[in-house]
Amino acid sequence: MTTPEDPAGAGEPEERGAGRGPRRPHDHGHGLTAAGRHRSTLVVVLCITASVMVLQVVGALLSGSLALLADAGHMLTDATGLLIALLAVNLAARPATDRRTFGWQRAEILAALVNATVLAAVGVLVVREAFLRWDAQPEIEDGLMLGVAIAGGLANAVCLVLLARAAGESLNMRGAYLEVLGDLLGSVAVVVAAVVVMTTGWVRADAVASLVIGLLIVPRAVMLLRDVADVLMEATPRDVDLARVREHIRSVPGVVDVHDLHAWTITSGVPVLSAHVVLAADRLDHELECTTLDALAACLRGHFDVDHCTFQLEPVGHEHHEGSVHR
Repeated sequence: MTTPEDPAGAGEPEERGAGRGPRRPHDHGHGLTAAGRHRSTLVVVLCITASVMVLQVVGALLSGSLALLADAGHMLTDATGLLIALLAVNLAARPATDRRTFGWQRAEILAALVNATVLAAVGVLVVREAFLRWDAQPEIEDGLMLGVAIAGGLANAVCLVLLARAAGESLNMRGAYLEVLGDLLGSVAVVVAAVVVMTTGWVRADAVASLVIGLLIVPRAVMLLRDVADVLMEATPRDVDLARVREHIRSVPGVVDVHDLHAWTITSGVPVLSAHVVLAADRLDHELECTTLDALAACLRGHFDVDHCTFQLEPVGHEHHEGSVHR
């Protein structure tokens, strides 16, 4: 086997030709994960989120606003999610071992799973409370409600800007970004509700805002759960077209065919690929095989941004000796 980190296969021969030389230890770790590169951003966002949450709880208790309390509950789940994300980043940075050959990088995906599950539960509870309060006529301190909602919205806007760049690099960071985005929209809903109560006296606006916040939470949780499921089910990364990958591999000089082609994601930002590559008879020479490996690695790294690839080189007809052949 070989990978782009050892492209020539000099230290780690392919499976078909094992025994040609000494094997060199190969580290499957890739340093910091996408979320790990933004750890300091997560810490800052967590501190801001926790502070706003405390402010909203106090404001909700003093003003009597369910919408403000619902937004505070959302902020609590966000703060918990951010804390889980930070713990996952630390776990993902641990080195690979013989027992865990990819280290703890999947910890980020498990963190996103917990985060999405908690989000879904909170969303359902908020919607339920909004319906239960529909016929109530509570006394609401609309001025306090408005002030706290505006402060929360500004804080969420700052967090959103901090997370914007990192959101596209990691499911973990994307989850944090979506949570803060939901918080911002929730704060806007509370501001609107406060203004309606102040100007019209229609206190049901508070319950309506709570319902809006709940309906904002649930779809985000479902989207995040769907992405987590793709990773755990080892689905092909969405930005990798396996048909084009197969075509590119077959276009490498000396390659006759490719089978058992698989692409999956270890954690966000770490796609991997493996394939059995069939070589023409005139390429079954160690030097030519190394040249082919170099070309395969360069092709996938250049066209598909997949740095971690494992290839098994084999002669024509070898697939008939294998127990199970996939596409």
